[in-house]
Amino acid sequence: MFKHILVPVDGSNTAQLAVGKAIGLAQAFGSQVTVIYVIDPYPFTGVGTDFAYGQAEYLSAATAEANAAVKTAKEAFASAAVTVDSSIIEAHTVWRGIVEAGVSLKADLIVMGSHGRNGFEKLVLGSVAQAVLSHTKLPVLVVRD
Repeated sequence: MFKHILVPVDGSNTAQLAVGKAIGLAQAFGSQVTVIYVIDPYPFTGVGTDFAYGQAEYLSAATAEANAAVKTAKEAFASAAVTVDSSIIEAHTVWRGIVEAGVSLKADLIVMGSHGRNGFEKLVLGSVAQAVLSHTKLPVLVVRD
């Protein structure tokens, strides 16, 4: 049923719950799995040399975080004997990176976590899962914490 499952991770416990669900689905259907971490290279705006320094620091920290999150996810899949590919992607927004990866990788399911924010917190922080649901034509399994 699902030949290729895309699993975006962000290093959170909720993402690890989604990894667990994806492992079960991949085992049940013999699916190919790709884990991605999306880095937004422009999460803030500014001008001058202070911005350039802040940008370099941010990208360095984001890349380290991405590598750690992908490594953790890959270890979980490996311990369940599920083969997994992985990629760190840069995109203007995280949700856009996930949606575009789903299309380019020809995934037929996205399995992702959602922190379940609501009200003012959701308004201020946004919801990557909600944006993915709004912009993709692929089925999405959202795992809540």
